[in-house]
Amino acid sequence: MELNSGSNLSPKAQIDFELVLKAREFKDERAYAELMDKYRDSIFYMMLKMVKNTDDADDLTIEAFGKAFNRLHQYTPNYAFSTWLFRIATNNCIDFIRKKRMNTFSLDKDIDTEDGKMTMDVRDDRLDPEERIIRKQKIRIMREIVDQLKPRYKNLVVLRYFREYSYEEIAEETDLPIGTVKAQLFRAREQLYALMHGKKGTF
Repeated sequence: MELNSGSNLSPKAQIDFELVLKAREFKDERAYAELMDKYRDSIFYMMLKMVKNTDDADDLTIEAFGKAFNRLHQYTPNYAFSTWLFRIATNNCIDFIRKKRMNTFSLDKDIDTEDGKMTMDVRDDRLDPEERIIRKQKIRIMREIVDQLKPRYKNLVVLRYFREYSYEEIAEETDLPIGTVKAQLFRAREQLYALMHGKKGTF
């Protein structure tokens, strides 16, 4: 994609644009790290304000950067990178909140509507035998993908996503600072995304 020079951007946004170009065109790790360092706290506190849970905010922050970095080819300097990043983070968080509300919605109570009370009629969500087989296949494939990660990344992914440890519990288990745990999980998720790309048709 051909981009314009970004001359319409503010000096701060112009610096970000140059970092985006380094990250996207040359896979410059320092450029990725600098962009993340600049906006990680702002994204985190925005997520925390929306979800009121530090673990969820941490995960959503990592997801926001992951999605933004994987879509850098879509960014154009018609507006600041920070604006684009915050939009991705906000939309991702809104999707998360919607899914969470659907999952925690009580089906035992009637719902008050303008036409009176309405009872929810929901189909049985238990998996049938075929769906159970498909789910087991997906879990097996996911474990195969995780096994391809470097040992330190694999251990963190297993603790976080298979054993559902909190960041604090992972830090205690691995004797690593929480900041290191979060940074390495971010890198692990990037690698997982790349590995899963090769098995895209399976999911």
